[in-house]
Amino acid sequence: MSSDAVDKLVVFLAKRDGIDKLVKTFQYVSKLAHWHADSTLPDFAKRAKNWEVAAGLSRKAFRTGRFLTGFNALRHLPAGSTHLLRSLAVFANAGEMVYFFFDHFLWLSRVGVLDPTLARKMSFVSAFGEAFGYVFFIIMDFIMIKKGLAEEREVKRNGKSEEEVKRIRLDRVMRLMAVAANVADLVIALADIEPNPFCNHAVTLGISGLVSAWAGWYRNWPS
Repeated sequence: MSSDAVDKLVVFLAKRDGIDKLVKTFQYVSKLAHWHADSTLPDFAKRAKNWEVAAGLSRKAFRTGRFLTGFNALRHLPAGSTHLLRSLAVFANAGEMVYFFFDHFLWLSRVGVLDPTLARKMSFVSAFGEAFGYVFFIIMDFIMIKKGLAEEREVKRNGKSEEEVKRIRLDRVMRLMAVAANVADLVIALADIEPNPFCNHAVTLGISGLVSAWAGWYRNWPS
């Protein structure tokens, strides 16, 4: 690995989101490993399950206080945001704040600090807030992607710098990565809200978790 890649990895892992995406990768790789080995290698499958549970609980602990970032996001909306985008941002961040806030109680109930019977209720409320917020984040990103396409056509028509075109395209790629991550996390949230054979299948959850983790990895990797 080159020194530049090592430097970027150090910067990436210094971020809270960077660590979260790495541990999320561990969590969902181990979920897939458990599913694949469950019938043939029970001892290995048990170890994989333990890793999955440990990774999931550690992510919840590491996200303590993260619900406050929603307030910060609302305080620093981009200048010139339309009324529609501001409204969507309020709903999106409100849903995310509910998700992270009740995730604290889910974590505490699963580690035995609170009544373990609360886990199911906290999981439902947290997942509902997560799904609610992600729907609005996805809508916002599609609106901004559409706006970016129109802006790119205008820039090309006016013969402006190639740097401006690159900036618009980079923003579009980042938003597409955000959409991929949010759709994947929406599937995971639906598995908690309304359990069903498709969303709750280990392969569906494993692939969704990795798509979310790696899309987030791409977005947070130092440029």
